[in-house]
Amino acid sequence: MTPVLTSAAGVTLIGGGAVTAADLAEALALAPTVAAADSGADRALADGIMPQAVIGDLDSLSTAGRAAIPPDRLHHVPEQETTDFEKCLTRIAAPFVVAVGFTGSRADHLLACLTTLVRVPRPCLLLGGEDAIFAAPARLALDLPPGTRLSLYPLGPVTGTSRGLRWPIDGLTLDPARRTGTSNETTGPVELALDGPCLVILPRAQAAAAIQAITSA
Repeated sequence: MTPVLTSAAGVTLIGGGAVTAADLAEALALAPTVAAADSGADRALADGIMPQAVIGDLDSLSTAGRAAIPPDRLHHVPEQETTDFEKCLTRIAAPFVVAVGFTGSRADHLLACLTTLVRVPRPCLLLGGEDAIFAAPARLALDLPPGTRLSLYPLGPVTGTSRGLRWPIDGLTLDPARRTGTSNETTGPVELALDGPCLVILPRAQAAAAIQAITSA
């Protein structure tokens, strides 16, 4: 897929769901370049931010938003086989993406985004509520303090090894229909080796550590 936005810095991707001022400030501190998924552009404009790219089927971008954004920054992708989130991730070339406005009130949208995280091989951190969520690479090292909440949520059968978890996963098979790895806890820096699709869920306070880990994997 040819990128429509290339950035040497991290990219904040704003979705059309609820985005708080704290969400946006935290994301921009980590990733200063801004892109938007469809009507996420309206939220960016409302905060005085002109996105570098607006990507999606553009069915929910307001008329005022469309008029305010330079035409060369609007990237209409009409196909309906993928979500706007996936359309964006596959068209952004950057060290990492921090996504906000994708964990709102609709469970189907959230589940689609979580599936996209493991299907699209891009370093991406999803911020929402109390959590920072990302797809685990095959090998992962996280510099976390003892007592940090760490959940592993498989999206298929997963086995692996761990160091630095209160409840190790060695010898277990994680599976979304049988056994998950939620509400584990760190005893110090963590090392994971996983052989299947799995999400890592951390407290938002560990967003920077998560980005360091996924960009170093």
